[in-house]
Amino acid sequence: MDSTPGAGPAGWSAEGSMPKAGYHLLEHPSDLGIEASGRTVGEAFEQAALGLISVIAETTTIELSDERIIKVDAQDYENLLVRWISEILYLYDGEDYLLKEAKIESISPTKLAAKISGEKYKPEKHKLKMDVKAVTYHQLSIETSSAMTTVRVFLDI
Repeated sequence: MDSTPGAGPAGWSAEGSMPKAGYHLLEHPSDLGIEASGRTVGEAFEQAALGLISVIAETTTIELSDERIIKVDAQDYENLLVRWISEILYLYDGEDYLLKEAKIESISPTKLAAKISGEKYKPEKHKLKMDVKAVTYHQLSIETSSAMTTVRVFLDI
């Protein structure tokens, strides 16, 4: 499991009063799922992005040396989640960029804007774990309650 502060299993805070944001990985034949939770839709999307990077690379060595603004448009929240995670995957595959932090600054069912921080992949510094081919719509879900939003997205590995 990822040791990034704030990442990891979702559940209740130590005080037991507030739900805790986090993510965990789900196994599936030829796919790997991410189930991410947060107090808001934006926080759940942030955790899903961190879950993706935890599949690709060891996150403890990634530093916050490069900041970027990401904007994504879609038809609805489900498509927005797939497009958001696909954008994070593209940044790694196409630009060798490893995400360390994500902050959704605005989100609606059809748009999101986020500030992300991380750094370029360096083979001598970063240990890669698994190759992710694509983000899929298989078993995609977004569930919202008054206390928590949970998203589920599967990756083709």
